[in-house]
Amino acid sequence: MMSNKELDNLVKIGQLKKEPSSQSEIATQIQSGRDRLQDAGAPGISLSGKFLLGYSAAYAFSLAALRKQGYRPANRYIVFQCLPHTMSVGTDIWRVLADAHDVRNGFEYEGSEEVTEDLSEQVIRCAKVLEKL
Repeated sequence: MMSNKELDNLVKIGQLKKEPSSQSEIATQIQSGRDRLQDAGAPGISLSGKFLLGYSAAYAFSLAALRKQGYRPANRYIVFQCLPHTMSVGTDIWRVLADAHDVRNGFEYEGSEEVTEDLSEQVIRCAKVLEKL
């Protein structure tokens, strides 16, 4: 893990808030991620369903890591940007998830159809990596 200097800088600009976490909160997020990841692999699920479940799993694991450090995000996107500091992952993980966040927002709020099989598989792969950390 890196120092919290980078995370504290995000507090200064209002992207994060310092807030103590509880073990039960973190455990709930991790279990939520595991459940969604398992559901994403269910047979017969739609492409958009797989994508959204994989995204939700990755988000849950990412949020658990941020909360474990004692921070709460001001928005969903920042959780993925913090991954190098909370889970020591490289750009290959957090950039895929940041892109997935944009696609998710387009899909959920604007009705765009940018969800692809490739992106869905990448998001699920990233979620599986985060689950193991």
